[in-house]
Amino acid sequence: MSFLAAALLGYALGSIPFGLLLTRWAGLGDIRAIGSGNIGATNVLRTGKKGLAALTLLLDGGKGAAAVLIITAATHGPNPAAIAGLFAVLGHLFPVWLRFKGGKGVATGLAVLLAFSFPVGLAACALWLIYAVWKKISSLAALMAFAMAPILALVIGIAFSKILVILLITVLIFIKHRANIARLRTGTEPRINLR
Repeated sequence: MSFLAAALLGYALGSIPFGLLLTRWAGLGDIRAIGSGNIGATNVLRTGKKGLAALTLLLDGGKGAAAVLIITAATHGPNPAAIAGLFAVLGHLFPVWLRFKGGKGVATGLAVLLAFSFPVGLAACALWLIYAVWKKISSLAALMAFAMAPILALVIGIAFSKILVILLITVLIFIKHRANIARLRTGTEPRINLR
């Protein structure tokens, strides 16, 4: 399978806006008009529907993992899978169906890490959980997890193409969290309720 096919499959799967689809299906209207306006699980959680938020998290993650695993099964070598993972995240961040205004890529990105290397992904997820429970700020948890992800990948020693993609995903996550970073600096970033 070519790099173009891997990119197209990754983008197609990544661009499915599960948060938007699920909240509409549940009769909650357009999730982009609620809370932060994001289509991801954290904003779905702000509707008070924890089950719906959990399902959004699983599906947003599942599409990233599926892109990598499908390409891994269909090809040899790590490079096409790395391309599929990157484009799954790009699809979530910039879905053509929503005029390229998507989510922030955290669930999709973490699942791509898990599909690249289970130890790297598991460590990143554990870091996210630790910070989310400790600080109760989803954006901070995501930023800390992704900041450590390239270092974890280097230490564990996965394919260079995947390390490069993890670094690119980390940069994209930080760019999409610019407003959150500004609020973190001023102490005005909203907290999440995990109970």
